[in-house]
Formats: sequence, C-alpha cells, structure tokens
Amino acid sequence: MQLLVFILAYPLLWLISILPYRLFYGFSDFVFFLVYHVVGYRKDVVKTNLKLAFPDKTEEEILAIRKKFYHHMCDAFLEMVKTMNLSKAEVAKRYAIQNIEVIQEIEKEKTILVVCSHYANWEWNVSINNHVTSQGYAVYQRISNPYFDRWVKKVRARWNTVLITKEETAKVVLKNHLNNKIGIFGMVSDQSPQRSRAQYWTEFMGVKVPVINGAESFARKMDLAVVFLKVSKVKRGYYSAEFIPITTSGKSTEKNEITDTFLRLAEQQIQEKPEYYLWTHRRWKHRNNVPAEFQ
Repeated sequence: MQLLVFILAYPLLWLISILPYRLFYGFSDFVFFLVYHVVGYRKDVVKTNLKLAFPDKTEEEILAIRKKFYHHMCDAFLEMVKTMNLSKAEVAKRYAIQNIEVIQEIEKEKTILVVCSHYANWEWNVSINNHVTSQGYAVYQRISNPYFDRWVKKVRARWNTVLITKEETAKVVLKNHLNNKIGIFGMVSDQSPQRSRAQYWTEFMGVKVPVINGAESFARKMDLAVVFLKVSKVKRGYYSAEFIPITTSGKSTEKNEITDTFLRLAEQQIQEKPEYYLWTHRRWKHRNNVPAEFQ
C-alpha cells in the first residue's frame, strides 16, 4: 500500500516541480483554498498557538496572521517539491545568502553547527553546500513511508548534501573529529522533544516549554562553532539568508547558553513576521506539565 501511494503521488509531484512559476504559485493558491477553507487543517491548533505566543493581539489580528500563515505554508511545502528540478543558478537567485564569508572563514579551522527554526524556507538551506568547501550534512526526521523517505532524502540531498538522522548525528560528528575532518551540520532545532526526555525547560515566546539541547551538547563536547541561520522572506518565492555567529568555541560557553541564544534569535524572527513560522506544530503542548524544578 505504501508503494502504491508513492507510485500514484510521484507523477503529480514531478509535474508540480516543472511548472512555470506563475502556474506553480497559482496551484499553491488552489492548495491553500483546499487546506484552509475546505479541510481546515489544524486551524484550531494554529489559533491556539498564536494566542499563546501573542496574548496581547486581538482576535482579528490573530485570524489575519493565521490566514497569511496558511498561504505561506502551502508555498513552503510546494517549494520543497520544486527542489526536484531546481538548478543551482535558480536557487542562488531565489535563496540569496548575504554573508557566506562568515561560514567560509570559520570552516577553515572548525566544524560548524548551523541551527535554524521552522521559519520562512528551511528546505533550501541545503543549497549552502554550493558555497562552501567542507562537506555539508543535513539532519532530518525519517519518514515512516520508506518510498517517500527515499524521495525526500534524494530531494534534500541536492548539491551533494549528506542527509543523516538525529540518531546518527553524534556518531558522524565524532567520526569526523577523529579523522580531523571538518564538516558543516545543519539542524532545525525548535522541535518539541518528548516530555520524558527533556533535560531543559525554558520560555519560548513567553511560554515555558521543554527544549532540545542536543545541538548544544554536541557543540560543548566537541568544541564546535555554532551559527544561527536567519532566513527571511523577501517576497513570494524569494528568500534572504544571514549567518549570525553564536560561538566559535562551544566548550567555552556556559550550560544552556547556546540553547538560550538560539531561542532568543528565533523569537526575534517570529516577532518580526509571525506568519512565516510553522504554527501547525504542537510546540506548546507540554506547557501545563512543567516539572517542579523548572517552574
């Protein structure tokens, strides 16, 4: 059944990827109509999340942000599909890196952990590999359907980026370290961990939540450099990426310093243009179960 679903879906995905941009975004508008007005996919979740993050905004403001978010979400999903047939020249035009020299300078001496949030377009981050000399790795979450998992890996592995799961990351970082090999590891770090595995709770958008501190753990143990990737949406289909160094020496930082700095930078992005954050995630679902030591 999983193979059948993939066989039926793949021709549509390929067709979407070759559409001229005018038709491509017209199709995205159609998908938005279905997702938002017909299916109503997670509209209550999005509204609840927005109210938690922006308690001072009016009902009308919350609903306006929600609608803009769904427009963007459909664009972002289809832009991942578009990557199937996206050239280096095209992605360089639509995903403009403002200060790649930050990474190029650090990679001369240190392995780098590039952290970002589910904001704007995180799928085209893999194109960074076109501008660096070190091997690029993208940490991803394996998909249950093995055929779609292979397809996503193939799409995201464009431009020689190596995909690894979060379970494989520590092993690859250590292997590179032992072989004196510098790498650049990209990780989306704003997911919600299982409550039982959370080692640190702190405020995110004004709400106490568990946070993943695996990135910080790697950086402090292996003395990695950590850089925040800020991706902004310039206009429809066009993005701007900026690297903001957090530290060039993970071992010199205090406990939770890297994690807290990342969260503050992510919050700043969201506050500026909230409609470009991925609000469908149940990021604040554990807010009423904060352990006593973190209250």
